[in-house]
Amino acid sequence: MSSIASNKERAMNTTAPATLNPSIIGQAEKHHTAVLTRALAGTTLDEKQWIVLNQALAVGTPVDPAAHVTRVTAMTQWNPADTGIALTTLLESGLLRATSGDLVEPTEDGVALAGKVRGESSAIVAAAYGAVAPEDLATAARVLTTITARMAEELARA
Repeated sequence: MSSIASNKERAMNTTAPATLNPSIIGQAEKHHTAVLTRALAGTTLDEKQWIVLNQALAVGTPVDPAAHVTRVTAMTQWNPADTGIALTTLLESGLLRATSGDLVEPTEDGVALAGKVRGESSAIVAAAYGAVAPEDLATAARVLTTITARMAEELARA
């Protein structure tokens, strides 16, 4: 009887899966940030500098600095001045450089440092995302993209 009771008790303590809500999204974001913070330890980069550098790498070609600041600011909802400071810091540190056409691009050191940071975080990220079925990741991407777009619309009205 005790085994039946304990099984019933365990079943009653099992909670139904939560629905997506701001708390769940926030917890996931905080955990992503913690992984990034660990990977950035020992580098000269903070989160803002990492994202400005990483997004410059993602473009794959030299970018207009003002347009880059505008794009990263829109993605992150940071103050444009803070994004600009991060870009300037990357230029001063030699992780980004100005081209002859007044554009900016990552240097070899910037590319190498980005590779190191990605290498340090990739195992944790891959394990976490690998625990989820690809179709569920696709659904989550669509849902989060829609939520983010709607919030951006609301923020633009304010």
